[in-house]
Amino acid sequence: MSRQSHILSILQLFDTGMSVWTVEEIAKALGVSVRTAYRTVRELTQGGFLDPVSGAGYVLGPAFIRFDRVLRQSDPLIRIATPAMERVLEETSQEAVVILCRRFKDCVMSVHMVEGREPHLPASYERGAAMPLFLGAPAKVILAFLPDRVLRGLYLRNDAELRLSGIDSWANFKEQLKPVRKAGYAMTQAEIGEGRLGIAAPITREGLVVASLSLVLSVRNGRPDAERIAHFAGSVRRAASAVSAALDVSEPGAAPR
Repeated sequence: MSRQSHILSILQLFDTGMSVWTVEEIAKALGVSVRTAYRTVRELTQGGFLDPVSGAGYVLGPAFIRFDRVLRQSDPLIRIATPAMERVLEETSQEAVVILCRRFKDCVMSVHMVEGREPHLPASYERGAAMPLFLGAPAKVILAFLPDRVLRGLYLRNDAELRLSGIDSWANFKEQLKPVRKAGYAMTQAEIGEGRLGIAAPITREGLVVASLSLVLSVRNGRPDAERIAHFAGSVRRAASAVSAALDVSEPGAAPR
């Protein structure tokens, strides 16, 4: 195992449900000597990526907070999308949240959020939390616009999970996504959180879907009427299209491919 992969493997351990790891536990989990684990842990601690706690354990360190701030300030997608997200709230309802999501492995992750000024239910998509790729409007609209070869790989890797939800074949999986692709947006209600309705449109770069922009409304008193939904969906689609157009003319490498 190279030094770089060893460092990465240690950091990935903190994404397995345990927030505190000792050097001995790290060495056992990675199959390396305690001496090797300690040397890498010391290096990560010096860089602020790990922090010692009582009981000889280590937690993720403050360097991640610093780099999260740098990411928020420098990510072209967030910078370009923020004004469009604010505009959606102005055009629709301030009793809502607009979220920006990216696909992360076989999940979808919220990377930015703009909240309305009026009281509303909190969004289920907390920034940085890995959410299901097969539930919710932000995920389904990304799925619907993925190339077939990528979509088929996702289906094969998650075949058992999809069968439990009633999708029994690749053809059935594709068929359920066709209406989303045709409409240009996805809409779901209470799939991720009770009392919430989500409307999401794809953000593309050079024709490839890279993210989704979603309006999440509180629907305590039932779903809005068809005319309002059409208005909401139009606003979300226009915003996503504007972000996509801006990404296409932004600097090379500005958004994930």
